[in-house]
Amino acid sequence: MKKFKIRKVLDGLTAVSSSSSATAQPGTPRENDVVPETLQSEHFQLCKTVRHGFPYQPSSMAFDPVQKILAVGTQTGALRLFGRAGVECYCQHESGAAVIQLQFLINEGALVSALADDSIHLWNLRQKIPAILHSLKFNRERITYCHLPFQSKWLYIGTERGNIHIVNVESFTLSGYVIMWNKAIELSTKTHPGPVVHISDNPMDEGKLLIGFECGVVVLWDLKCKKADYRYNYDEAIHSVAWHHEGKQFVCSHSDGTLTTWNVRAPAKPAQIITPHGKQPKDGKKPEPCKPILKVEYKTTRAGDPFMVLSGGLSYDTVGRRACLTVMHGKSTAVLEMDYPIVDFLTLCETPYPNDFQEPYAVVVLLERDLVLIDLGQIGYPIFENPYPLTIHESPVTCCEYFADCPAELVPALYSIGSRQKRQGYSKKEWPISGGNWGQGTQSYPEIIITGHADGSIKFWDASALMLQVLYKLKTAKVFERARGKEEKANTDIVEEDPFAIQTLSWCPESRMLCVAGVSAHVIVYRFSKQEVTTEVVQLLEVRMQCEFGEVDSPDPGGEHTPTLPTPGASSSPQETEPPTHPSIGSNSSDGPRDNIPCLQVRSSPLKQSPGYQVELVIQLVWVSGEPPQPITSLAINSSYGLVVFGNSNGLAVVDYLQKTLLLNMGTSELYSPSDPYQRQPHSPRKARQPSGAPCDSNDGSNTSEDRCKSPTSAKMSRKISSSSEPKPDQEEKFQRWRSLTCRKRFCCMNEGKTAARMSQMNPIYRTKSAPITNAKDNSFSRSRSSSVTSIDRESREAISSFYFCESFPRKTDSLVSPCVLVGTTQGSVMMVALSLPPSGDQRLQQPVGISSCGTLARLKGGILTMALLDATGALLPPSYESWYDPNASDEEKEKSRRRRPASPPSSQEGQDSHFAVLCSEKQAKVVALPSQTRIYKHNITETSFVLRADVVQMAGTNCIACFCANGHIMTLSLPSLRPLLDMNYLPLTDMRIARTFCFSNHGQALYLTSPTEIQRITYSQETCDNLQEMLSELFTPVETPEAPNRGFFKGLFGGGAQSLDREDLFGETAAGKASRSLAQHIPGPGNMEGMKGAASGVVGDLARARVALDERGQKLGELEERTAAMMASAESFSKHAHDMMLKYKDKKWYQL
Repeated sequence: MKKFKIRKVLDGLTAVSSSSSATAQPGTPRENDVVPETLQSEHFQLCKTVRHGFPYQPSSMAFDPVQKILAVGTQTGALRLFGRAGVECYCQHESGAAVIQLQFLINEGALVSALADDSIHLWNLRQKIPAILHSLKFNRERITYCHLPFQSKWLYIGTERGNIHIVNVESFTLSGYVIMWNKAIELSTKTHPGPVVHISDNPMDEGKLLIGFECGVVVLWDLKCKKADYRYNYDEAIHSVAWHHEGKQFVCSHSDGTLTTWNVRAPAKPAQIITPHGKQPKDGKKPEPCKPILKVEYKTTRAGDPFMVLSGGLSYDTVGRRACLTVMHGKSTAVLEMDYPIVDFLTLCETPYPNDFQEPYAVVVLLERDLVLIDLGQIGYPIFENPYPLTIHESPVTCCEYFADCPAELVPALYSIGSRQKRQGYSKKEWPISGGNWGQGTQSYPEIIITGHADGSIKFWDASALMLQVLYKLKTAKVFERARGKEEKANTDIVEEDPFAIQTLSWCPESRMLCVAGVSAHVIVYRFSKQEVTTEVVQLLEVRMQCEFGEVDSPDPGGEHTPTLPTPGASSSPQETEPPTHPSIGSNSSDGPRDNIPCLQVRSSPLKQSPGYQVELVIQLVWVSGEPPQPITSLAINSSYGLVVFGNSNGLAVVDYLQKTLLLNMGTSELYSPSDPYQRQPHSPRKARQPSGAPCDSNDGSNTSEDRCKSPTSAKMSRKISSSSEPKPDQEEKFQRWRSLTCRKRFCCMNEGKTAARMSQMNPIYRTKSAPITNAKDNSFSRSRSSSVTSIDRESREAISSFYFCESFPRKTDSLVSPCVLVGTTQGSVMMVALSLPPSGDQRLQQPVGISSCGTLARLKGGILTMALLDATGALLPPSYESWYDPNASDEEKEKSRRRRPASPPSSQEGQDSHFAVLCSEKQAKVVALPSQTRIYKHNITETSFVLRADVVQMAGTNCIACFCANGHIMTLSLPSLRPLLDMNYLPLTDMRIARTFCFSNHGQALYLTSPTEIQRITYSQETCDNLQEMLSELFTPVETPEAPNRGFFKGLFGGGAQSLDREDLFGETAAGKASRSLAQHIPGPGNMEGMKGAASGVVGDLARARVALDERGQKLGELEERTAAMMASAESFSKHAHDMMLKYKDKKWYQL
């Protein structure tokens, strides 16, 4: 019995233990839950959806001219396929080896990839998620070049040893037919010709194969006779070869910048040698050598001169010149400069047949960081406007936010503004890569992604229905002056490169208010307007934040003394309100420390602001006694309250952007109430900084007491747009009186006879050299300035990490909801700050906002990441907002649209909790009931790792917490009971970029930057995973292959047409035998099983083979018919000539002949 009782006691303890999962199985609701929950584990599943952006580190490219699909391979083994706008696909080779070449099976829905690890793979593109059907891994030779003739199933593979092997792409088996390098070159050649750099068949004779070796030797190989017909020798190395469509000439590009044109039947010397970019000497000597021509393409037209397109070949004296693409057409040569080095290019032609006039219409240029399409049909060769979202990396992405289920009118509003920003001068033709079909998306809600960039720009993207399209671009750097040269550059920059980079942002979709924080410790508040305005002077608020502070004098025991505050924004300079301890302008002299100067200089000239986001207020943190301002770590804006709050390692500041005033500037430790068990003692400044860091020491004690009492964290307001916004003297007196009263009322409950809480901007702070201070009232000893090193380190690490505006119960004794801010720190503390808002209207613009700290709400392990508020039913209570109105519209229109969202009704009865605060840190999640402030649920998320990103999101009609851990796990917890619903190992943290950009959104959506140029979107929703196949776009669409060119009667008669070759008879096992098993290993692809459904219609299916065989049979029958007709015509002609001869000589004797 005794044992049983102990067991029951332990069970009871477990029920009240820390982890919510200890008393119930994961994913199952408990009977004693405060709020019934509907989310189950079955609602969650993790999978990738789509990848957007430019392929990172591209290495190769291919184009299907019939399907109109472009494929790009990368150095990391990725494949990106592009069709029409919105049709994109991503797939990955498991090995991760670089893709060196791609070859489409034209109009067959298949693609062959060759990798740097000497493997080739066959991809089935007829399914929405392409899969590998076959793979072949070479063991003894390295692959250097591949060639797949149009409508052929035999793939030629050139190797580093100079040999050529042949692979059947249907079965992915090697043929026994091999072209050995020593048979291809002349026997007298003493050196190895090098790797195979080119393979192509003669456009007019499939039985003749042109092989280019790196050393400069080109061989025309007769496949039937298994011998070399001609050998063409040139002194310079070959980079590429291109045929004329008639098969009588070909062009080679060389390492010395020359192009050699050869007649097939004249191998002795080139028919022509040109150096497109070489300077031609007058004395007839060879032109100076140029850089290698890496690739050349030779395309013919019916109506005019052929096009010759080449990359490289510039002269060596063009040092520093950007990469160029050269287009030679007739006598004209156009040199097109590119922004980045050229990786590859392809000329798009009207016909897939190599033996017909090519009729080129565009050139696709794959650059290292861009994709460009050039229109060859218009004068000046304009580029096409790119419909793909390939400009994500235009400037490096520094932060990212994802908003699913936005207001419906947002996307059209941003698009209409952004459409005016588009460049002019694009080609008027449609984008030529137009294959594929869009998916049938079931998602009807709009999604917006916002990216912040290193150059200070912000981009808004429409991410609805698994697509991505840029809507609008905002340049925040326009607000600041730009240094024209190094000599003009101030020495106040925190970062030398990218001083305008976006660090974090806060956006309210309903009100369209935007607030961004940059790395130079600046915050900019933006409003959205559809009208253009010119701002004469940008409004600026400078804030002095510092973490090192000394003790304050204790308040007068009688409580009569209440320190007055400087009136923020009352004048354009602080001298008018109080005597300064520092110059009103920043000091940056060589013999003294920098002080009161911001890192960036705000623009002084008028700022023309286009429709869209327009600057409302600029807030800058300034240098303090030679120390730069600390980076801003957290930021939040609330349109209903008209407030912006931001924090860093020094503390937090609250700014009223309507009145353009600083309301609060407080150190982190000052947020704790004196009786707070989590209170941190203030630390002393480091001794090394005392000579330059203490403002009271600068005049050797000559400062007056009034000077010393000045708050060093006071704000400086300058550059007011109009004088009408400045308060009048009587208003200033009222303001001071109101602030004094509110300060006294506000801190009475907090002080309780003890030392007043040090609140910069409410109680003055100053430094002192005196001994430890003793409180006159309770004679208690305050910690002196010589605190321990550990407390200094601990204090210096505590920064503000998150904010959450809400309407709740700031104190335990409250029975009515009121506006407040939840403040989270990096040490795991969550504090409540109460807000006292004046009535709306004119009073809101004239009366100040009251602020009071209410102490600590809860304490968690690790830094606070996210916070939210639920009502008694478990529904999310989002921060209140004000509906959007155009700030530049008429007053009547403003009033129509300017309706504040109603606040939550006061619903707390005595002794009953009606709100739940959801708090999530790097280690734990807690749910705290309000106003009683009792913890009702707690869950330890991870012990061995830490959470990088957490968000409270809507899912299946309710809410949950989504977390991404540094160990790669993605987890979800139910609300409010914190039951684990999903825990999957998805992606280990391999790059800080992932940690910086990972974000969750509603409806099971999430994304992160998987490379510097690409966004990867994922879903953790089972419903989205189930519907993913329908939502994805289709790459392959059934299209008729164009008819083969008509050879005409005379070509058929005299054998001038294209000569076909039965490759099956030549390369098949019966004729060529089996290849060596040790040469390559066949690997069945993972897509074989799942691709069986599409195999019947795929490239390896019986129907496909039957169709190809039928086409070939029909083609052969047609050729036979034409030859029979030609023979009959020839016989008739011979008969006629014989009859004429007989009539001519019929009556003549033999001696008359």
